[in-house]
Amino acid sequence: MKYAIVGAGAMGLRYGILLQENAGVPVDFIEPIQASLDAIQAQGNKVWKSRDHEDRHLIDINIFSPEAYNGDPDVWIFFMKQMQLQDALDRLSSKFKSHQTALGAMNGMGHIEKLEKYFDQDKIIGGTAMIATVLNDYGDVDFMGKEGAGSSVYANLTQQDSETIRALEQDFQAAHLNPSITNNFMGTLLTKVFFNAVENSIATMFQSRMGELMAYDTFLEGVARPLINEAYDAAEAAGITLIESRDDMVKQVDYVSNVANPLHFPSMYQDFVKGRPTEVDYINGWIADLAEKNGLQAPNHRLVTHFVHLAEAMREFNPPVNQLLPKA
Repeated sequence: MKYAIVGAGAMGLRYGILLQENAGVPVDFIEPIQASLDAIQAQGNKVWKSRDHEDRHLIDINIFSPEAYNGDPDVWIFFMKQMQLQDALDRLSSKFKSHQTALGAMNGMGHIEKLEKYFDQDKIIGGTAMIATVLNDYGDVDFMGKEGAGSSVYANLTQQDSETIRALEQDFQAAHLNPSITNNFMGTLLTKVFFNAVENSIATMFQSRMGELMAYDTFLEGVARPLINEAYDAAEAAGITLIESRDDMVKQVDYVSNVANPLHFPSMYQDFVKGRPTEVDYINGWIADLAEKNGLQAPNHRLVTHFVHLAEAMREFNPPVNQLLPKA
């Protein structure tokens, strides 16, 4: 199949590069962020790719602004920030065709409702990825971990199987994205949201790597467990069953922090340290809203949301130190 990646940030570049290099399928990149598009075009429509800060080299990509793109992909893959998605969809709306599928593999929640305005429900796939990637700068991406590291999960909005999702699974397997398919749409998406509500938000507040959180010896039971329990309570009240149990989620936080990606700075920190707004309202804030809509309270998630916004405000007085690049 042919893919159009909307958003040439860390994950958009990783998916697109892996698809074109490993799976050998055609990929176009559409970049709504003008500064990013300018940087990549100034490099001759090339992006820098590294792995664990090593082997930095340029890779050719096909990249366009939304207005200049006239391709006909089988699948659009959206990797925008939640607060940027609506503008990108508005600019691309005349390009969407009835036979095309939209895959939303973004952090947080809020994007599916937006995609439903442009694509039929049987043409929408939700996805999540546990694949650590850093955007050093516009047009400069660093794949964290060995080739084939990480995994991803996808589900049709209809929660029914389809030829498209199976073809996508085959391409993604060839790309080394390690995909799996479920028929639990919301449970699939929320499993990643609940993980991010712990790792991303807490690591951002304290400007720490995932593994450094474990220096507090009661992090799992004193910090992660209460946040996970509140999130699962909210989901259960809404009639949503996740694809992992509460205990499995705690174990996943433990494994990712200690084994899989201890040196990784999550994407929320990457935005925070570069002075950009974070997506905490679409993660912890969304969980708190879900709880309240279903007659519960999630005070820990509401407080974390305020704390992250407080940390954003404090950048004016205490500018964070960018720890993303390797030390000289």
